Amino acid sequence: MRYGVIGSGAIGGYYGGKLAKAGQEVHFLFRSDYEYVKKNGLQVDSCDGSFHIQANAYNNTADMPQCDVVLVCLKSVNNDKLKKLLPPLLHPRTLVVLIQNGIGVEEDVQRDFPGVQLAAGLAFICSAKTEHGRVNHQCYGSINLANYSCQDEALMQAVVSEFREAGIETGLVEYHEARWKKAVWNMPFNGMTVALHAQTDELLKHPATRQLIREQMMEVVGAARALGVNGVDEAFVDKMIRMTDEMTPYSPSMRLDYDFHRRMEIYYLYTRPIETARKAGFRMSKLEMLEAELKFLEKNL
Repeated sequence: MRYGVIGSGAIGGYYGGKLAKAGQEVHFLFRSDYEYVKKNGLQVDSCDGSFHIQANAYNNTADMPQCDVVLVCLKSVNNDKLKKLLPPLLHPRTLVVLIQNGIGVEEDVQRDFPGVQLAAGLAFICSAKTEHGRVNHQCYGSINLANYSCQDEALMQAVVSEFREAGIETGLVEYHEARWKKAVWNMPFNGMTVALHAQTDELLKHPATRQLIREQMMEVVGAARALGVNGVDEAFVDKMIRMTDEMTPYSPSMRLDYDFHRRMEIYYLYTRPIETARKAGFRMSKLEMLEAELKFLEKNL
């Protein structure tokens, strides 16, 4: 299949790069580093083995071909740009995979593109891009795909197969469970690394913040239960804490956005899930406090 990548940074550069390295036809949209990548290619420094590709690089989707699968790896604060960026890449059967953080992103994109097949991409990866044309993949790297509105189950299976053939651990999972499971990790760690100016390992080494992280995770579990979502439970919280204990000390995407004076993904990571849970009768009080702190910090960037 032919792939398009919108947002060729830490996530799009890694997954798109792995697909291209495996021989898939991949077309990448770049912004500030377009000229650099066009001339020098894309370098992925990876804990699983580094590689370099001569990427099919573009700075305008109008110049890109229609694609069978589009990986949207933009930060959700830029989703208003999709109205212009996506249409040139679409044909009637295109599958758009939103590899983005938060709750509610598919619902809002579907409203703008009512006839387009959508899936969620839930990436479990520590990856960053802090210089032109270079992705730093530190650990993990798996991704789960969850069907939101795709009518072609064979197409979903084909994408999973091609990701696996590219050496990417990939699963096909239930949508609501997958989104809320991702929130169990994202909601505490993204915001707490910003609010306390600390990496993941520091938060878990201190007994007080370790307990707070766990309590915040349990608030996400409570919200998921209130919404009737299965599979999000205390055992999963324990698994996420163990996984974070074992991984390389990490600054999540929100911390990097804050450090580089960029807008943070507060709406879909905090405001939207907090509002959704409240409508179901559940309050995430500790995460509401964290949301308020993040809004204060962003206003003063």
